[in-house]
Amino acid sequence: MPRGFFITLEGLDGSGKTTQIKRLAAWMQKRNFDPVLTRQPGGTATGDRIRGLLLDSSASPVSPMTEMALMFADRAQAIAEVIEPALASGRVVLCDRFTDSTEAYQGGGRELGSEPVLELHRLLCGDLKPDLTLLLLPSLENSLDRARRRNDRQTAQGGKNEGRFEQEQDAFFRRVWLKYREIAAREPSRVVLIEGNLGIDEVHEQIVEAVSERLVTVGQES
Repeated sequence: MPRGFFITLEGLDGSGKTTQIKRLAAWMQKRNFDPVLTRQPGGTATGDRIRGLLLDSSASPVSPMTEMALMFADRAQAIAEVIEPALASGRVVLCDRFTDSTEAYQGGGRELGSEPVLELHRLLCGDLKPDLTLLLLPSLENSLDRARRRNDRQTAQGGKNEGRFEQEQDAFFRRVWLKYREIAAREPSRVVLIEGNLGIDEVHEQIVEAVSERLVTVGQES
């Protein structure tokens, strides 16, 4: 059986990833694909507990190194429990965030650097790389405004507030944003950069174009 295809969506909170991954999944289902959707942190019972530690704005503070270690604990479990079995069975996997997020947020935002992130990925994740990464990168100001308004709305509705990162200063997010651009420049064959304050339909069209090209190639190879 041919190995499956691994697609990740990346970007700052407020970039529209969640909306776009749902639209992409619906688009694929109409074309007889049956994608496996997952997210990081989370996506497994263990990962959901780690997600609470990492994102809940009321949780106790964690050091940058602890934060990075927890991200990789979540990721290693997701690979073992969800991602690798799906790929081995020939499925398409759509994942909301992967190691690029850790490199951007902990490597860039927390200023830990790319090297320890990439080394941990090699050691703990078997150096598993997405076949395609869709990086949504609207302006920094637009992303932050949307993310903070979303968190305020969730809090007002009495829901879970996963806005611990949104409490950071703008300089933190500037470093994250720049690190994402650095990753895209370093790996242009894997990362498709979708820039600018585009509408939902415009972003979806660019995503569909990129995914269609790759899936056609995979079909020809198999």
